[in-house]
Amino acid sequence: MAEKKSFLLRIDPALYDALARWARDDLRSLNGQIEFVLRRALGSANRSVNEDADSEK
Repeated sequence: MAEKKSFLLRIDPALYDALARWARDDLRSLNGQIEFVLRRALGSANRSVNEDADSEK
């Protein structure tokens, strides 16, 4: 598995609570849920995870 990057994320407390509830409902960690939502958003925008990773190198 590739190394994961970490970063600080500041979000509204109500958004945090909503994401935490959603994660709990889906039996995911909050971090896993955020990653799931971001990957789904990339797919909806026709963006490739690999394409974005290649541009950072």
